[in-house]
Amino acid sequence: MTDHSSQKKILSEIEQIKQELEILNSHKVLTMYDSLGRLLLFFFLRGVLIGFGTVIGATVVVSIFIYLLSQIEFIPIIGEWVKAIIEEIKIKPH
Repeated sequence: MTDHSSQKKILSEIEQIKQELEILNSHKVLTMYDSLGRLLLFFFLRGVLIGFGTVIGATVVVSIFIYLLSQIEFIPIIGEWVKAIIEEIKIKPH
């Protein structure tokens, strides 16, 4: 009897796995990527947006850094160094 009940249990678990796989296969994400063209387009656009975001973020960070450097120009030792950096970048301090 143990053999028969274990077979029933295994068959029941296989049926549950089958149902879960059907749910997973019908999920929107998997159906959206079922073609190679869509997948390549998605990853291309993702890469373009990541690159664009990186450039914009770096521009903002460098601009803030340069602005802060221009504010400390009056400090004796650092001031000359900041002046040289600002002249190199060609930004006029306020």
